[in-house]
Amino acid sequence: MNLNLEEKKLIIERYLFVIKVRFNIKREHVTLGVPIFLAILFLSWALLAGHTFPVGEAGSSASGAGAEKMDAYEQLIAEIEAQESGGTAAVEENVSRAGTLPLEEKSKADMDQMLVIAFIIATLPYSVDVLIQKRKLRKQEVAFSEFLYKLSELMRGGIDPVKGVIALSRGELGSIKKEVQDCASFLVLGHSLEYSMNRLNEAIGSKLVAKYINIIVEAAHTGGNVADLVFRTSEDMRAVISLEREKENNLKQYAVVFYLAQGIMVMLVYILSTSLLPLVQGTGMAMLGGQGASDIDFKQGFFHMITLNALFGGMIIGMITEGDLKQGLKHTNLLLAASYIACVMIILPVAPIETYNITVESGGDQIVMPGIPLRDPVVFNVTDMEGNPAKNVEVKMSISPGGSVTSGTTNNEGIFRVKPVPSQKEGVYIVKATVGRSYNSATVTVQQL
Repeated sequence: MNLNLEEKKLIIERYLFVIKVRFNIKREHVTLGVPIFLAILFLSWALLAGHTFPVGEAGSSASGAGAEKMDAYEQLIAEIEAQESGGTAAVEENVSRAGTLPLEEKSKADMDQMLVIAFIIATLPYSVDVLIQKRKLRKQEVAFSEFLYKLSELMRGGIDPVKGVIALSRGELGSIKKEVQDCASFLVLGHSLEYSMNRLNEAIGSKLVAKYINIIVEAAHTGGNVADLVFRTSEDMRAVISLEREKENNLKQYAVVFYLAQGIMVMLVYILSTSLLPLVQGTGMAMLGGQGASDIDFKQGFFHMITLNALFGGMIIGMITEGDLKQGLKHTNLLLAASYIACVMIILPVAPIETYNITVESGGDQIVMPGIPLRDPVVFNVTDMEGNPAKNVEVKMSISPGGSVTSGTTNNEGIFRVKPVPSQKEGVYIVKATVGRSYNSATVTVQQL
């Protein structure tokens, strides 16, 4: 038997109603429980795929485990050569070992980004549903005030409240038509006005509507001029709704301030990441904190700061403008999504690591005492693959097996000079310069003179 569209719709609604009543399924179980389950599945997939949290100095790829092994190998070779040449003799001038670091796979230390995506997956459907329900509730409150006004007009014409509700249920009532029809059905079946109006209150679910329904029920019990009371109630409800809208409109300016502040924060972080940080990490940070401080991943820290500000900022907007944390979820998701996209596009990406030619001009022929700076600087000349001077590029320095050395940037001629300080241990030291994927190193001998 062929069923038309309306019959199919009624059958689906019937089965959905039966399932809802039998299993006591609430709206939040679908809009919040299911997305949370999907978010957990997403995080489980990310863990199984090898994604991890960023730990330590994630940005120091040039000074990672592979580079440390290469340094140890070069130092061993240098010591063997020094022993073969007599142990205390100086190494040949400008002895260098150049090379290119292998290309690394894209880092999967991005579990913090996965958490942001999972949070959006878990809360976005619920926040959208909260927004839809709030707008629906506002429409129902306005429609209920109109319903009270029409009811008062019928009561002024001599119709009692019960017959007035039944009569109004047959007309156009906007967004509360179904609820009023159900209320009229209870009245037709013989239920009291109080019971029917309370069921109407439960169907709408508004605190404002509940307050005025209680007034109407109490007035119907006490008697008197109920028609005038219902009329004044409808007028008062309209005034309250108007005041609520005016208050929310006045408080929206604070939401705009939070959105602008988040945008300004993202732009400041972008400027810091592209202009100031390369300079600080190149020279200034090495002066303040030593060699390791120049490898701190500030961009990841900035990303965490922006994310947390978006998370709590959205909640604060909801509390200020609407007095409810769950109303702030829509702002949180919007701020998080926009901030995440901005960070992924302009802050977190790392520029492709280039290859350079690095030569040791001088300084690799020294014999120095332990614990003091080299007499003459080690001079590195950096050019691009076409032989042009590499101006103002970052040079990461290291000295092994121990000591201190300052990283920095090349000058306009592509020259970088450095005076490392070896440790107190005698032996052959490797002074290594790394630019992009390329590196070169010079050896110096440390001994008591």
